[in-house]
Amino acid sequence: MKDWLSCRRAEAGSWELRESIRARVSELRAILDDREAADAEAADPESKKGKLLADAREELQLAEEKISEHHSGRYKNASHVIVGQIHLDAAHNILLRLSELHDVVPMLPGALAFVRENLQPDDPRRTRVEKITQRVSEGVSLDEEAREALLDAMGAARQVNIREKMRIRSFVYIVWWVMLGLTAIAIAVAVLGGISRGALPLCFTPEQSGVGRLAVCPLDMARLPKDPARVEETRKIVTETTRPADYLVVELVGLVAACIAATVTLRRMRGTTTPFGVPLTLALLKLPTGALTAVLGILLMRGAFIPGLTDLDSPGQIIAWAIVFGYAQQLFTHLVDNQAQSVLSTGGNSKTHRTPEEEEKPGT
Repeated sequence: MKDWLSCRRAEAGSWELRESIRARVSELRAILDDREAADAEAADPESKKGKLLADAREELQLAEEKISEHHSGRYKNASHVIVGQIHLDAAHNILLRLSELHDVVPMLPGALAFVRENLQPDDPRRTRVEKITQRVSEGVSLDEEAREALLDAMGAARQVNIREKMRIRSFVYIVWWVMLGLTAIAIAVAVLGGISRGALPLCFTPEQSGVGRLAVCPLDMARLPKDPARVEETRKIVTETTRPADYLVVELVGLVAACIAATVTLRRMRGTTTPFGVPLTLALLKLPTGALTAVLGILLMRGAFIPGLTDLDSPGQIIAWAIVFGYAQQLFTHLVDNQAQSVLSTGGNSKTHRTPEEEEKPGT
C-alpha cells in the first residue's frame, strides 16, 4: 500500500515534463561519457575540461534531484520542473563549452531554433547567431569567438524563457487566490442568507390580476394583504415565505450556468506545454463568479435597477434569471481569459519564433 501511494505521489503534477527532463538528462550524460572517453584531457579531473565535465555532471544530478518525488511536494511539482529545466540548460551550456569546435557545429541548428524561439528578431545576439550559422553552412570554420557569442545568446534565450514561465506561474497564482477569495465570499453569502433569511430576501412582490399581491421567493410564494399600507404584515409574510436555502439554490443555479459557460469557452482555449494548469484555473474561476453574479443579478432586479424587470411572477422566473446572470459572469471572466491567452502566447514565444524574413511579410 505504501509503495502504491509513493508511486501515485511520484506521478502527480507535470509527469510528462518531468520524464522529458529525465530523458534529456540521460541523453546529455551519455554525451558527456562519450566526450570523456574520446578526450584524455576531459578524463583528467584536474584539467580545465575535467572540471567542466564535473560541473556538467553536477548540474545533471541537480536537475534529477529537483524533479524527484522525494524532493518536490505535490503542490510544488510545477515550479520544480522549471528549476530542473534551469539546471538542465546549465549542463547543456557547459557541454557546448566543453566540446571541440567541430562537435559544436551539429548543435548549431538546435541552438539557432532555441534562440529564435525566445529572442526578438531585432536582438543583436540572435542576429549574431543567425550570421554564424549562415557562415558555417557556407563552409566557414567555427572559432572560439563565435562559440562565445553562441553561448551568450543561448544564456540570454534561456533567461527570457525562464522569465516568461515565471510570469505564467505568477498569473496562475493570482487567479487561484482570486478564485479562493470569491469561493469564500460565495460560501459566506449562502451561510448568512440562511442564518438571517429576513435581512435581505431574494423575493419579489408582483401584482397579479385576479389573484392580488404575492410574495414570490426562489423556493416558495404566498399571498400578501391587498392593502399596501399594511407594511408590517407584508414584511412578516415575506419573511415567512423566505427559505434558508434561497441563497444557496440561486448560487448553485448560477454555478451550474457558469459550468456551462466554462465548457463553451474550452473550444477557444488553447492548451499549454507549461507545467502550470492555466485552462483549469480559468475554468475554476468561473464557478464562484457565476454563483455570485446570480445572487447580485437577482438583488439588482429586486432593487428595480433594471427597468421593466422589477417584479418576477413565480419562483421559476427567479431561477431562470439566476441562470442568465450565472452565465453572464462570462462578461467579466472573458477579460481574464484574454489576459491568459496573452500570457500563454508570450510564454510560448509564438511571436518571437518568426524569422526576419517572416517578420517582413505583410499579414503575418
